[in-house]
Amino acid sequence: MTVSAANKVREPERQPALQARLDCRAGQVTQTAGLAPGYVQGNLAILPETLAAAFHRFCQQNPKPCPIVGISDVGSPHIPALGRDLDIRTDLPRYRVWRDGELIDEPGDILSHWRDDLVAFVIGCSFSFEEALLAEGLPIRHIELGVRVPMYRTNIACVPAGPFAGPMVVSMRPMKPADAIRAVQITSRFPSVHGAPVHLGLPHLIGISDLAKPDYGDPVPIHDDEIPVFWACGVTPQAVIAAARVPFAITHSPGLMLVTDLQNKQLAVL
Repeated sequence: MTVSAANKVREPERQPALQARLDCRAGQVTQTAGLAPGYVQGNLAILPETLAAAFHRFCQQNPKPCPIVGISDVGSPHIPALGRDLDIRTDLPRYRVWRDGELIDEPGDILSHWRDDLVAFVIGCSFSFEEALLAEGLPIRHIELGVRVPMYRTNIACVPAGPFAGPMVVSMRPMKPADAIRAVQITSRFPSVHGAPVHLGLPHLIGISDLAKPDYGDPVPIHDDEIPVFWACGVTPQAVIAAARVPFAITHSPGLMLVTDLQNKQLAVL
């Protein structure tokens, strides 16, 4: 017996963040910049419970690069506050697996690496404030070019906590000076996703010798009438994990984020 089309229950349209996560699970996402506009994306750091408290302190003492937006229970791959169906093990396009500070794998999911003693930290991402910049008409070069934002290790030392110590990582966006001033004003309203820049111009003063060779992400051109503007970056834990030679950790692949159900407008401080 068939059911007439009139009697079929129409499946509700999925909201963009959920659809983005489903697409990640299906291996269909290669870039999360600009994905699910309006929704918060997050960096990821997963550590054993024995290191979780120290890492939490590290984030609290370094809120510019490591603003926490969610933490899982021990052994749980779910963070309901960030998405009812969210699964940390499958919902990012690509992950990084670390042993003794060395990168050993970059899988599309971490089902085979998951353990019952792991704690997942989701850290705010600058993609959230980029929406506000775009709304004000400020150009963002890596979005225009469809590449990952360039990121650099600096000589700015993070405040240590337990075994966690190392350099701050920054992301860079070229801007005209007037646009850079406006960007400072706009991003200051988003302290939970890195807030205002940590440096403008003169990259050598923060230990960056060549902007054409980012440590993570992709290079972008800087025009003659522009200066580089640097924001603290949620890839910082990866530099710290490497520097501290942490026995085991999992992170996101730089630029490939977790899309949550939180909305960017919820993070703004008016």
